[in-house]
Amino acid sequence: MSLSPILRLCSDKDEEAIYSIINDAATAYRGIIPTDRYHEPYMSRDELIHEKNSGVIFWGAELDGQLIGVMGIQDKGEVALIRHAYVRTNSRQGGIGTKLLHHLTRLTAKPILIGTWEAAAWAIAFYEKNGFKQVPGERKTALLQQYWNVPERQIQTSVVLASANDWV
Repeated sequence: MSLSPILRLCSDKDEEAIYSIINDAATAYRGIIPTDRYHEPYMSRDELIHEKNSGVIFWGAELDGQLIGVMGIQDKGEVALIRHAYVRTNSRQGGIGTKLLHHLTRLTAKPILIGTWEAAAWAIAFYEKNGFKQVPGERKTALLQQYWNVPERQIQTSVVLASANDWV
């Protein structure tokens, strides 16, 4: 699939589309991540609003007037986090995620950290293919505790990838 989406900053009017994309794409986690961490919807509307209010800025990939992928970036002081990177199920494998990731990484000069599920091998491979490296165990835990607000169970079952070698 060779799509040429328009990348754009999302606004409040995109909230329903962002919600839909995240929950459509997150079905890939069903049966993969720990069952105590997977629920439907994967992200509630309240959680989405909370993430936006916490500083996650969403960018979208739009094709034919419809958002088909989203990815957030969150400034955390000395680092930036890539958050909530999802592409609609029917638009995967077309380079949408890569285009969004490259765009967001150009928005900051700060080191970038990405957290994802340890069992989501496809997500880890995607980030590694794009130059990110996994952070080792104890360092990973410290980074998740410092920069994310996630439960201990999620820390235990997640990985962190970093753009800068000094973080790994």
